Amino acid sequence: MKKILIIRFSSIGDIVLTTPVIRCASEQLNGSEIHFITKKKFKATLENNPYISKLWTIEKTVTEIAAELKKENFDYIIDLHNNARSLQTKILLGKKSKSFSKLNLAKWLTVNFKRSMPHNHIVDRYFNAAAELNLKNDGKGLDFFIAKSDEVHIASQFGIAQPFIAIAIGAQFATKRLPTKKIISICNKINEPIILIGGKEDAATAGEIIKNSATKIISACGKLNLNQSASVVKQAATVITHDTGMMHIAAAFQKKIISVWGNTIPAFGMSPYFSLANPEGENRCVEVKNLACRPCSKIGYKQCPKGHFNCMNNIDENEIISAVKKFM
Repeated sequence: MKKILIIRFSSIGDIVLTTPVIRCASEQLNGSEIHFITKKKFKATLENNPYISKLWTIEKTVTEIAAELKKENFDYIIDLHNNARSLQTKILLGKKSKSFSKLNLAKWLTVNFKRSMPHNHIVDRYFNAAAELNLKNDGKGLDFFIAKSDEVHIASQFGIAQPFIAIAIGAQFATKRLPTKKIISICNKINEPIILIGGKEDAATAGEIIKNSATKIISACGKLNLNQSASVVKQAATVITHDTGMMHIAAAFQKKIISVWGNTIPAFGMSPYFSLANPEGENRCVEVKNLACRPCSKIGYKQCPKGHFNCMNNIDENEIISAVKKFM
């Protein structure tokens, strides 16, 4: 094989979860060029990855760069997205390819009939898509690389000179996020300094949390780019996060993670993924188990379909605080 194209258009977490395949392809395929295609808005997730020979990006459709892609004359395509856009890419290039299994039927049965999911992490399914190339999982876990220019100096930038907790307060869907009052209550039970991580859309929520909390809390929401936020997470003693891309970035740094799950479940195969040397990591998945309506979606909603939002309202705060004390 001379050139391999890996496809994953979105989102941050899903892209971070492809990094073991990227690394193993680069190291095991005898110097082959490893190309990767994603959406432009997610470029920062992989722009510093040394195992990628060339990173391709699109705004909406692959036709934007179809001519350039055809010139590369790829030998093989590893489709780690398996959607209409990735199918279009494969048809345009006409090369041998393999797609990963989304387990959509199993997820549908779990959402609608609460059937048990097979124990199959998405990283393992990604490797199955590369089985024909004889790629072997090296067990080193996920990767996330930060440019030196994006490294954050915690003491000088935030005035914190002691171990701190990073809390990623955002999530794409509301049903994946703890209610603000719940986050405030948790913060008020923590003694260590806290840095809130999130985008511009989370800045108002961060302000409300700070206003109603007694603990020393600093908001980095909307003030840092993705790689700078990752730098903060890398330096945190413990990370509290929802089921989001920042959870997977924290896992790439082998951090102590307290992940909080609402309408989605770890059994979908998206739980924090650590190295084989540390397979479970120091990881606590906090969720409301045996809730009849959960999971209600494999992705999420703008609001609880049932109106009660018990999957987050009933989260045991003491379980989170207990994990914080243990990890700190």
